[in-house]
Amino acid sequence: MKGPMKKLILPVLASAAALAMATGVAQAQQKKTIALVTNVPADFWTIAGRGLEKAQKEHPDYKIELIVTNEGTAAGQRRELDDLLVRGVAGISISVDDAPHATEQLNKVAAKTVLITTDSDAPQSNRLAYIGTDNVAAGRQAGEEIKKALPNGGKIALFVGTMDADNARERVQGIKESIAGTKVELVDVFTDQVDFAKAKANMENVLVKYPDIALMSGLWSYETPLIYDAVKASGRAGKVKIVGFDEDQRTLRGISDGTIESTVVQQPYEFGYLSATNIIKTLNGDKSWIPADKKLIVPTKVISKTNVAEFAASLKDLLKK
Repeated sequence: MKGPMKKLILPVLASAAALAMATGVAQAQQKKTIALVTNVPADFWTIAGRGLEKAQKEHPDYKIELIVTNEGTAAGQRRELDDLLVRGVAGISISVDDAPHATEQLNKVAAKTVLITTDSDAPQSNRLAYIGTDNVAAGRQAGEEIKKALPNGGKIALFVGTMDADNARERVQGIKESIAGTKVELVDVFTDQVDFAKAKANMENVLVKYPDIALMSGLWSYETPLIYDAVKASGRAGKVKIVGFDEDQRTLRGISDGTIESTVVQQPYEFGYLSATNIIKTLNGDKSWIPADKKLIVPTKVISKTNVAEFAASLKDLLKK
């Protein structure tokens, strides 16, 4: 957080260079700040940050930041939002961790700055719009991959950080809709509160408790690699199928070596870019970008063995910058 602006005292006969420097400093201090607040640290958000960088190049008169939260809790996000409000930022995009318990705080933010949600929505709040995935549709897409992996049916387990997040609930809903009326049986949805040790324990416990488990699916980016590790450690690679979400490097390696069937990927680069540029449009009085239902949907796609090499190469380019 910046301290108060120091008084700048120049001699009356200041040089042109000194005046230019003083003007530049003043302009830098007057730049409006836009921030994207994440729910967890992940490559997913690094890619979103690349989208912010593109927006930054196009709009050098703004300061655009990526705020990575480490806890994945409503309380952690509340602290980040309070800090941003104290700093007087002009616009915030946030992946909401716990919409029901965050609504009051989000409304406080929306009253003071331009607020949009991305990746995980809070539709009951006064956010201007949501930019991201139709998570029910993405869940259905994952459900289709699960059915494809288990043509004769079987028991499946789902893993996610918290069911308090809209994107988690909606993905589970989509999967349930897709497998309804089939021989695919969901034994349970296991949550870990973004605690990697707990997530790993959940997966190991499922492999012991359900010796006939046919497929495991991680619905947040960090979980599929942990499932990959747990299945390999149990000596059941290839026997227990895996379907994932998002584009973690280990998930892609697992698809390449045949341990993971497929993963449903979003477009976080677009989440970042569209968040920043549409906040700037709004600050300039243009709200024409907001759809009637206040949801700007960015489509998802399936990555499997047929297209993983090409996708991984494009991702590597994004992450190395």
